Amino acid sequence: MSAVTARGAWVAQGAVVLVPSGLMLFLGAWGIRRQDAIWRDEAVTYDMAHRSLAGLWQTLLHADVVHGLYYALMHLWFRLYDATLGGALGEVIGLRLPSVVAMTAAAAGVALLGQRLVGRRAGLLAGLTFALIPVVQQYAQEGRSYAVVCALVVWASHLLVLAAARPRRSLWRAYTGLMLGACLLHEFASLALPAHAAALVLARLPRPVLRSWALSCLTVLAGLAPLAVFSTRQSAQISWLMWPDPLQLLTFAVLAVLGIACARVRVRSRGPIGLRALGIPLLLLPTLLLLLLSHVEPAYVDRYVLYYVVGFALLAGAALARLLRRDGEPGPGRARRVRRGLALAGVLVALLPVDVHLRSPDSRVDDVTAVAHAVHAVAEPGDGLLFMPSRRRIWRATLPHDFRGLHDLAQDRSPRASHTLYGTERSGDAIRARMLTARRIVVAGDPDGQPVDDNDQEIAKRTTLRDAFEVCSSTQVHGARITVYARPGACDGDG
Repeated sequence: MSAVTARGAWVAQGAVVLVPSGLMLFLGAWGIRRQDAIWRDEAVTYDMAHRSLAGLWQTLLHADVVHGLYYALMHLWFRLYDATLGGALGEVIGLRLPSVVAMTAAAAGVALLGQRLVGRRAGLLAGLTFALIPVVQQYAQEGRSYAVVCALVVWASHLLVLAAARPRRSLWRAYTGLMLGACLLHEFASLALPAHAAALVLARLPRPVLRSWALSCLTVLAGLAPLAVFSTRQSAQISWLMWPDPLQLLTFAVLAVLGIACARVRVRSRGPIGLRALGIPLLLLPTLLLLLLSHVEPAYVDRYVLYYVVGFALLAGAALARLLRRDGEPGPGRARRVRRGLALAGVLVALLPVDVHLRSPDSRVDDVTAVAHAVHAVAEPGDGLLFMPSRRRIWRATLPHDFRGLHDLAQDRSPRASHTLYGTERSGDAIRARMLTARRIVVAGDPDGQPVDDNDQEIAKRTTLRDAFEVCSSTQVHGARITVYARPGACDGDG
């Protein structure tokens, strides 16, 4: 091979990885601040990451143990970040930067996986497809574990393909380590294991390979078992889950149908594991298994199995590589390729409004920053403060100074002092007694139309406000309503 040819091969190989990962990095950085809006789950991450490791451990014994490893890693990350880049870039970027980096690594892994399964062009297009999927961009800009889990599953899948072609202990150990890490970050990463099992069975690999994978799988499940057993004590935390969100189901259904359609395009796979053998199970099995589990106990949220989009990206990348072949290669005529290229451009244009929306505060359930600013705008020093329901106390975690001077009338112990996510509250009678000593109360609560909690504390808040106070003003912000109550005749500011 001449030097020129070798250099060209290196450039082509580099492009397969660098172009998709570069695009993903750009899309992750684009609008990453989201006008400094943070939603409630990110606020939990921020709060947990800024507790001491000892305090974090005490909290995990009561709540959110399934995210414990992620919180510990974010704690270490913020210690480094705050000492170096925090002052220049700000806390919001620090919260989301690990997810951007993880999705960038995932895009590179998808490209290499596509290249290993089919070829260079298919890998490039698979990586680009992955980066352009809106849900990938969404979780690339969230301070939660899902992007990291997705990246680990991608690279574990790549190692699985390598180990199937050239079985080596080092590859199986690395595969085991990545899958165990993914599962410890989020238990439902274990649903990738059935997809990997299906890929090996469909590929009809020899028994030694199957035994090696089975040993890795058992090791992963054994390492996950203590966490899984302990987390069942905290299952009440996901009691809010009901039937899956229709929009999330629609997203999965669309990608599943398109992925199966792409799988019908004939492509020549490389190696013992074929494209369809891995792509289809990875696309379908994790979500379908989670939906099946949800019939026993509601547990379906699309982000729990975000890595299913990897299967779609692999199938779509291979199909696009086949349909968009250059002149001189066997395949469709030039006019047909132009039409297909224009159709693809149309899809990208259609996705642009979705991409823009994802970078606005309205793209998430609520906006903790907007809530804090709205409270600060209407509150007066000495006012009482109520969160309805109590779990909305997380709204003060990132901007506590906006609540300074207000008296949390229901709180017994703060979140950090009680080693809980939202703090503990007094009894209903004690809350009522404290409310009756206040002249004005600022209530940060859910927007209209949301179900209300029926515990003693929330009933006491609602009945006391109705019987002894009147509404002075009410402000709707994204995902919340801020209402000022006062004793009768005190809304105008008179004592």
